Amino acid sequence: MKAETIVQIPPIELRAAGSLKTAMNEIIAAYQAQSQTSVAAQYAPSGLLLKRIQEGEKVDIFASANMKHPQALVDVGQGKAVQMFARNQLCAIVQDNVPVTSTNLLDTLLDPKIKVGISTPKADPAGDYAWAVFAKAEAVKPNAQLELETKALQLTGGPESAKPPKDRNPYGWVMENKQADIFLTYCTNAVLAKKEVPSLKVIDLPQELAVGADYGLVVLQGANNAATPLAEFILSAKGQAILTHYGFQPPAK
Repeated sequence: MKAETIVQIPPIELRAAGSLKTAMNEIIAAYQAQSQTSVAAQYAPSGLLLKRIQEGEKVDIFASANMKHPQALVDVGQGKAVQMFARNQLCAIVQDNVPVTSTNLLDTLLDPKIKVGISTPKADPAGDYAWAVFAKAEAVKPNAQLELETKALQLTGGPESAKPPKDRNPYGWVMENKQADIFLTYCTNAVLAKKEVPSLKVIDLPQELAVGADYGLVVLQGANNAATPLAEFILSAKGQAILTHYGFQPPAK
């Protein structure tokens, strides 16, 4: 009697924006339970992940905190169509001793005594979105953009950024260590930071400074055959319910 040959199916290689980590881990767990398919996920700033893929890292699905990075892969034939799967907004995480509201947020950001933290533009879309907030500030107060770009501390998301301890939210860690008085990041990150450091405040940006973030995913050319069903699961009602639970908004219709 011949021994039965067991074929080892390689795991789906998923690379996703750091802001997706908590929600995506839950999506993966739900998908693996349903499909018996293994998923190997790594999380990092989307710009750094894009660079790794461009340099030859074998990836099946790329879930980015913007549409631009996955589109760059499609443009050179490395990926199929980009699909928006979630949206986010920028918020301000604030130390409890800083008297700030949405109304006086811009004046507070411009205060020379206030340390403003952001992620690293280009490496991390959260930094690019913070730059977009600064550009909007220019329309409210002349010279605000240059002042904010000059003073902003790029504390997270870059290749040389200090890494928080394992399993710590980077924004909660940065704020707990008083590296910034106000940090601009995704609202979903802000909620997770406050869970770790309850004294922090989360402030919505006023309408004139509001910036949204569109998240896009792409299945790469030559991907594991099991990758497309996972992408479809992320876009399904089950996947979307998990993202909504963590504060993400549904993709634009």
